[in-house]
Amino acid sequence: MTTTQAFAAHKPNEALKPFSFERREPRANDVAIDIEFCGVCHSDLHQVRDEWGKGIFPMVPGHEIVGKVTAVGASVKKFKVGDRVGVGCMVDSCLSCPSCSEGLEQFCEQGMIGTYNSMEKDGKTVTQGGYSTKIVVREEFVLRIPDNLPMDKAAPLLCAGITTYSPLRHWNVKPGTKVAVMGLGGLGHMAVKLAAAMGAEVTVISSSMKKKEDAVRLGAKNYVVGSDPETAKKYNRYFDVIINTVSAGLNLNQYLQLVKRDGSMVLLGVPEKPEPVHPFPLIMARRSLAGSLIGGIAETQEMLDFCGAKNITPDIEVIPIQKINEAYERMLKGDVRYRFVIDISSLK
Repeated sequence: MTTTQAFAAHKPNEALKPFSFERREPRANDVAIDIEFCGVCHSDLHQVRDEWGKGIFPMVPGHEIVGKVTAVGASVKKFKVGDRVGVGCMVDSCLSCPSCSEGLEQFCEQGMIGTYNSMEKDGKTVTQGGYSTKIVVREEFVLRIPDNLPMDKAAPLLCAGITTYSPLRHWNVKPGTKVAVMGLGGLGHMAVKLAAAMGAEVTVISSSMKKKEDAVRLGAKNYVVGSDPETAKKYNRYFDVIINTVSAGLNLNQYLQLVKRDGSMVLLGVPEKPEPVHPFPLIMARRSLAGSLIGGIAETQEMLDFCGAKNITPDIEVIPIQKINEAYERMLKGDVRYRFVIDISSLK
């Protein structure tokens, strides 16, 4: 066992503070990693505040993890000491159900094991995340970071990147596709960059004009305010795909009108309360309302390689771990452009 330094929430709604715990020694198929950077996802805040059901405390959040390999088990074939690697939102699954067999481990029918706030297969060990100095993960859930991507900027790709890349690929976004991105935050800004790199015509739908310059810089062709009546008129039945990253309550019926016949709105954000959807906006244009959850391991590697080839990275603000509670408060206010990343050297 290896003693690992971390920051953890010891109780729901409690400020994160220093914590130490034991990581297992690498098993035959394990990769041991010294963590260098970890992104801060809005879901970290939801879980430490127990907003998604009963959490397991003490809880070490963090599922946008990058670092270097320090040891590998005897059966590991794909990685060696010194490799630049990442770990995303999951660290295990059954690997044998239909979803896992198709490379969709996030939809494992026995339940994928999250990087933190989950129970390992032994039913006794709680997973702890990347707000820590080390992690040990089975080889199948470790990802290779392209050499040209800076490690700090690569970290958010492990969640924000794949969460937006996966629906863009699944809904066949290509040159000429008209894509709207609702919300320009951690997820939304990656959706804009990725969709633009795929050749789509990208429109950002926001709540105000404050981020217009950013949207254009990130690759958007158009920028509109969702509540403006002119938006509803000009973009009625316009978009092939709407990527909705907003986690606040919205009138989805209003925005479904912007989707063309046979188009789709894909939900990525999770509002605190369910939003009612009337059948008419769906029925009248054979529209689809869908959801998407991160991506499988093969697709996540594909996304990393795509970002490496296109030199796509998120806009980040690097912070020491000691400022994590302040970062959470700023995140709630939308005061980050566009992803916090923790420099884990501040823990050592």
